[in-house]
Formats: sequence, structure tokens, C-alpha cells
Amino acid sequence: MDRKPRSIDLTHVSEWADGALHGKQDYLAAEEPLEIRVGDDPLSVTMRTPGDDLELAAGFLFTEGLIQRREQITSLEMAREDEVAHRGNVVQVGLASEALPDMEKMRRHFFAASSCGICGKASIDSVRSRTLLTPNPDFRFDPGILVALPDTLRASQPVFGRTGGLHAAALFSASGELLVLREDIGRHNAVDKVAGWALLENRIPLSNEILLVSGRGGFEIIQKAIVAGVPVVASVSAPSSLAVRLARELGLTLIGFLRGRRFVIYAGEERLNKS
Repeated sequence: MDRKPRSIDLTHVSEWADGALHGKQDYLAAEEPLEIRVGDDPLSVTMRTPGDDLELAAGFLFTEGLIQRREQITSLEMAREDEVAHRGNVVQVGLASEALPDMEKMRRHFFAASSCGICGKASIDSVRSRTLLTPNPDFRFDPGILVALPDTLRASQPVFGRTGGLHAAALFSASGELLVLREDIGRHNAVDKVAGWALLENRIPLSNEILLVSGRGGFEIIQKAIVAGVPVVASVSAPSSLAVRLARELGLTLIGFLRGRRFVIYAGEERLNKS
């Protein structure tokens, strides 16, 4: 049987309300492993919500520094010949010769990152070693437009609306136009899906866009945004101390607690249009 992963699962639950217990059907955000292969070699496995998997793979390769340009991807497809149990959960990527990584080194790196977390100085030095540029210093945003973005994000989350269990990353223009929104059970995956979309659409660098993420603004989110050239990252919750430090060192505008008519600027206040 050919089983294609779905982004939503249906299950039976028991709900207690006002002293009474009754059964009902409920929706769950799906979570399944996605294996990314370079040629026939497994590179990484990430737990994700199925959907936009090719963008996720492309974005992962780009934001993790394995590729720098769209042209370095020679092929990108869901694996067609695989065990039935894994069908729909493997992306196969072909890379140009100059982008082919040391597979053993890469596997050790991604295993260590997922198992041990990422440490401050080594991680920031690693990001800086890519000779990244400060995101567009001339970009400016209107606070009145910024505070309207969370409502647009929530209204545009189809899976979250049914499950309540997904993160989102959305890319907006300076005028507040929603360009793309992606959902995933992992906030870093949602950002990779957005970055992958931009890469495959030849829109990198994202020099004049705002990235809005649900949840908190952690180090990984800021790192990926800087790689993609995003000048402003906003979140509805708090950033981490390491995220703030990285944003300040590399010149990204970082905003937290974007709720109602209020937000906090942790880095890059100069991009706020105060007129």
C-alpha cells in the first residue's frame, strides 16, 4: 500500500467538561521523520510535520551552510524507490560537485547538534566564519504595520487552526503583505521551509522582508534568518540571550513580545521608522 504522510491525523479522545466525560474525535498535528539524502548517502533526519518537504530540505541545506546558491542543487525530489514504510519520508538531493560535503563529517555535526545542543561561542564563531554580511542596513519598517502581522499570521495557519499544535514562520513585505507562510511542529523547520521556498524561487537574499515566527526567537532562528539575509525577525514571545547576542553582533533587528500594540526591540533599533 502506498502511504503518503499527512499533516493532520484524526484520533479518538475523551474530554472532561463540567463534571461529565464524553468521547469525541480530535485532530493532531502529524509528526514523522524526514530523511535528507545527498545522492544515496543519508545526511540528516529531522522530525517534522509532513508538507513542503522539498522546501524543508532545500532550506536546511542552505541555512546550515552546505550550499550557497540555488544553482548548486542539481536535483530535488521525494525518493521514489524506497521501503513502503518510509515512502514519502525521504528527500533525495543532487548537488553540484563543488557543494558535495564530507558526509561523515556532516553526519557527526548534525548528530552532535541534535544530541548535545549548540554552545554559545563555538556556534557564533561558526556562523561568523561563513563571512556573512550584515542584513540590509537601509531597510526600515513601520511599527503600525508590524503590530498587525500576528493577526495575519494566526488567520493564515490552516493546520494550527484545527490542531492547536504547530509553529509557524511567515515572510512579510515592508508594507505588511504576506508573501509565504509555513507550518511545522518544529519552529526551526518552519523557518527552513520559508528559506527553502525563497531559495527555490530565486529570492535570496531576503533583503527587504520581515520574518515573523510563533513562539520564541531562539539562536537557531536568528542564525537561519541571517543566512537568508533577513533584516528583521519578530516573535510573539521572548528571544534567548544567545539569540540577542548574535543579532547584535551581526546587525539584525530582533523583536520580541509582539502582542497587541506593543513590542520590545532587543537589537537593531535603527531600522524602526520613527517618523
